[in-house]
Amino acid sequence: MIQTGIVLFLLIVSSFFFLVGTVGLIRMPDVFCRMHATTKSDTLGAGLALLALIVYRGFDVISIKLLLVLIFIWITNPTAAHIIAKAAYHNDQVEKR
Repeated sequence: MIQTGIVLFLLIVSSFFFLVGTVGLIRMPDVFCRMHATTKSDTLGAGLALLALIVYRGFDVISIKLLLVLIFIWITNPTAAHIIAKAAYHNDQVEKR
């Protein structure tokens, strides 16, 4: 009962962050604002969704694999956002010349 409540809470909060990221992607004016809205909320939303799956499954091999996927997302998502921001910044600098 408590486990189901925790999983439900994590999934609802995860869905909220995914929704906020999607709204930010649609509503923000430029690439930097869009990137900020999506990367922060997607990282947190995916993390909470995977954490909900880990709580649901309990401690086993699949939970360890889900934890590795979570760590991979935490490493790659900010790195990809940094590279996208760097490319957009250089693209703006080239267009201004």
